[in-house]
Amino acid sequence: MTACSGEMQYLVCLMLVMLVVQAVEGCPDACKCSRKSGPEKSEVNCHKKGLNAFPSNLPPDAWILKLGENGITDLKAAALKGVPKIESINLERNAIKFIHPQTFSGAKQLMLLNLYGNHIITLPPRGFQDLLNLRFLMLGQNQIGILKAEMFGGLRNLSELDLPLNALTTIPPNTFKPLIALKVLDLSLNRIHKVSPKSFTGLRQLLFLNLDNNSLKTVPAGVFKPLRSLEMLVLDNNLLSALSPSSLDGLSNLQELYLRNNELEVLPPDVFRNMLKLTQLALSGNRLKTVSGNMFTHMPDLTKLHLHDNPWHCDCNIGSLVQWLGQTKATLSPQDSLKCVSPPELRKNVLSSLQADKLLCHT
Repeated sequence: MTACSGEMQYLVCLMLVMLVVQAVEGCPDACKCSRKSGPEKSEVNCHKKGLNAFPSNLPPDAWILKLGENGITDLKAAALKGVPKIESINLERNAIKFIHPQTFSGAKQLMLLNLYGNHIITLPPRGFQDLLNLRFLMLGQNQIGILKAEMFGGLRNLSELDLPLNALTTIPPNTFKPLIALKVLDLSLNRIHKVSPKSFTGLRQLLFLNLDNNSLKTVPAGVFKPLRSLEMLVLDNNLLSALSPSSLDGLSNLQELYLRNNELEVLPPDVFRNMLKLTQLALSGNRLKTVSGNMFTHMPDLTKLHLHDNPWHCDCNIGSLVQWLGQTKATLSPQDSLKCVSPPELRKNVLSSLQADKLLCHT
């Protein structure tokens, strides 16, 4: 290249140099590529650039690919063939409807895949089987209606699976069985009305399960038994009207249980019998009239208990609860909302102000 002299010639030369560098790096038009040294890795930023297709001319050393908020509609086969070092792909808020079964073939170093906020209806069978190192898979706010175990084949190192805001109605048996390392599973804000007794088979490492805002009416006996490591279970905002004595079996490591805003009317006295490590229990916003205080006595670590917004019937049947409330060191939040609804003479009385031995029995 000849020497550049004069302001105009200098600018032209500078533009030519930039074009050469861009061509060498293989950066897609409209995108911005920056290289990290030692070892050399390129970050490709195509966020909100009006792309309608997955870019093909990517730098071979690309490790981060940002493609959020574009108009990409489908992911074709071998889309990542030229970027074997890719570790993170963000495709959130595009218009993706179709994923080819071979889209991610060869991407064995990929650790994060974000497909949140697209139009995906179904996942390809074994479409993720090459992603042996994938840790995070975000599939929230799509239109996925069916899950099958074959969809998650190969994801043996997946740590977090996010599936909120989809169209799921059931969780079939063995759906998540391939996910032997899964720690976090978010199924909130779906339409799930049925879970199979074997829905969570294989999830021995799971720590957090979120089923908030679904349509569950019942919990099958033993459905949570495989979840021997589970520490937090969220069942808020469902349609649960009853729990059987074995609905929560197997949750011996559970520390937090949330059952707020359901339709629970009765709780079996021993429904929490194996939860010795429970620290937080939320039962507010149900239809409970009475519960036995004895169901909480075996929880030495209980620090927070939410019982407000229930229609408490303050007769002799609630005596053991009143007695326990007077002895516990757990925080009752909020305590002044824990009030009697009936009988009429005790209406609006705070439970903690009652005397257990003076409560009458009503026929």
